[in-house]
Amino acid sequence: MFESLTDRLSGTLKSITGQAKLTEDNIKDTLREVRRALLEADVALPVVKAFVDRVRERAVGQEVSRSLSPGQQFVKIVQQELEAIMGEANEALSLKSTPSVVLMAGLQGAGKTTSVAKLARFLREREKKKVLVVSADVYRPAAIDQLETLAKEVEVDFFPSNSAQQPVDIAQAAIKHAKIQFHDVVIVDTAGRLSVDQAMMEEIQALHGATTPDETLFVVDAMTGQDAANTAQVFHEALPLTGVILTKADGDARGGAALSVRHVTGKPIKFMGMGEKVDALEPFHPDRVASRILGMGDMLSLIEEAERNVDQGKAEKLAKKVKKGNGFDLEDFREQLQQLKKMGGMGGLMGKLPGMGQMAEAAQGPGAEKELGKLESLINSMTPKERRKPEIISGSRKRRIAAGAGLQVPDLNRLLKQHKQMQKMMKKAGKKGGMQKMMRDMGGGMGGGPGMGGGPGMGGGPGGSFPRR
Repeated sequence: MFESLTDRLSGTLKSITGQAKLTEDNIKDTLREVRRALLEADVALPVVKAFVDRVRERAVGQEVSRSLSPGQQFVKIVQQELEAIMGEANEALSLKSTPSVVLMAGLQGAGKTTSVAKLARFLREREKKKVLVVSADVYRPAAIDQLETLAKEVEVDFFPSNSAQQPVDIAQAAIKHAKIQFHDVVIVDTAGRLSVDQAMMEEIQALHGATTPDETLFVVDAMTGQDAANTAQVFHEALPLTGVILTKADGDARGGAALSVRHVTGKPIKFMGMGEKVDALEPFHPDRVASRILGMGDMLSLIEEAERNVDQGKAEKLAKKVKKGNGFDLEDFREQLQQLKKMGGMGGLMGKLPGMGQMAEAAQGPGAEKELGKLESLINSMTPKERRKPEIISGSRKRRIAAGAGLQVPDLNRLLKQHKQMQKMMKKAGKKGGMQKMMRDMGGGMGGGPGMGGGPGMGGGPGGSFPRR
């Protein structure tokens, strides 16, 4: 997400980061480029105007002129204003009633039904809620069946309905059932249309009146850019929306919707869908998203994801093994590949690391995931003894392993070479002070645009965690 905007802004802001003094002229040139970058990212024009005016107002004032590092201060202002336009901080769901009703609204194809399942899983796993889902979409063929299938997948209860029923009757019956069965939350999936029409609005207004939901969430496709903001405005006028779920954000290289929807509706983006899988839903943190836009990464989300997905017991076992000087074998390597998959693969990981830019973009393509799959297939094709002692793998064994994985011997040679390099790194890390030395070496190699060598809190910059060599 935001790849094209990140590239444009990183290049533009890089030129001003090193400026010892900011003048009306160099601010004017930079802001012109920022404005162009935002318009190309399909951000709504009123949003671009408000943003640029606000940055200009702050940049030419005392705030920058008195700063010891005006260029970096300017980048900081851009980051803060990006955060402000998207909503300052993450706003959690407000679930006050028992059961709490969450009403989902939006156009057909925005990803409402999938978002119902993702949200149900999020509430069950992270909030420990007992969730019931119900479909009031009586128009789209198979909409009810789709939700039933997804409910089984995310392990939440499903309330049956059929196309002969009225949407209001379905929702009321589901809430009644939820009270009897002591459900904490009822999520109601509503019908969408290809475009906004009067009948659709009247129906969802009736549903809202009959269910009195705690949360009325507008589900919008991030890839529709400015159209997302326009549709959000129509729904906002018809319904008392409480928040937005931005879907398909992983496929949106521009990011215009994320920067426009909050400004247009005045309602917070509460969640962001980052893929098709049912666990691909993240709480929307404006500060972290702003950091990603400026190429500074999103380490907090990465740490939270690691805490959720990494098996702590296995991680500790590996750490002890490495510390004792026992080799990092191919069983361990396979385990790391599987953990990486759980964290969204190479693309998901690199997208959150600072300064990855085009590398992160490349890693998000199908090629990178295919490569990880190849490595795992090769390791699976080995015997347990070969995984523990790769040095015993002779020429004939190599041919057998490669054939078993449906690959070639050069593919296996590459894997063994990569494993050897990782083994060396692990050996270094296992020695006293080895991890700090490794981090220092990595940090010394970092440098560059905003958020890397130039940005506060990153490698080489003022307050950086890695000293320059």
